[in-house]
Amino acid sequence: MKKYDTFLFDLDDTLLNFKASEELSFKKTMESINQTSMFEDLFDYYKRENKKLWDSFDRGEVSKDLLKVKRFQLLFDQFNIKSDPHEVSEYYLNSLPETVVLLKDALTLLEKLKSFAQVGIITNGIEYIQKRRLAVSGIDKLVDFICVSEACGYAKPDIRFFEYTALNIKDFSKKTTLIIGDRYEADILGGYNFGIDTCWYNHEGFSKDKPIHTFEINNLNELLKLLNLNEA
Repeated sequence: MKKYDTFLFDLDDTLLNFKASEELSFKKTMESINQTSMFEDLFDYYKRENKKLWDSFDRGEVSKDLLKVKRFQLLFDQFNIKSDPHEVSEYYLNSLPETVVLLKDALTLLEKLKSFAQVGIITNGIEYIQKRRLAVSGIDKLVDFICVSEACGYAKPDIRFFEYTALNIKDFSKKTTLIIGDRYEADILGGYNFGIDTCWYNHEGFSKDKPIHTFEINNLNELLKLLNLNEA
């Protein structure tokens, strides 16, 4: 592997186990409105609609403010729940930083990379929530900068998000920058279109007919091996 001096990490399901955090936060939220008897059905429906909304957000079709409330409005309409989606959304968002779950080897990897390279977080999401989660996890102390789509005004894979990110990187060079992320459309396609190398964190074992990624890993320890950092 060639030498890189800048590493750009997606956050959710790349360094943090968002799926675990999401379920814990959703459970706390449903408990707060006494809706626990059909938890699996509620959570399955929420996840489907939430994904659709985030995909629409990535395409610039819905706003962040609409997304965070509409997912609960759709849920309540589907299950005839008499609760205020605005209040429930706020409760859910405030609970997310309290349910942070780190992925295995995340801190070890960041510590080793930071000893010789610039390390940044590039994430779509709500800025104050993402920064609180980074602080609770301890990741914020191991990175040089954090770029969130809300602050930028554009979301991955929009090339303007990557241009915004480049402004935060000292002596930025596309040739020596590597992005690591799990979402092919947002992270891999976004990095590819921007002209930087990409490492697909394919922890679910998907396949691509026409792959465009530079590297592929199934866990973070594999990146340590690729970079020859296991014994460093």
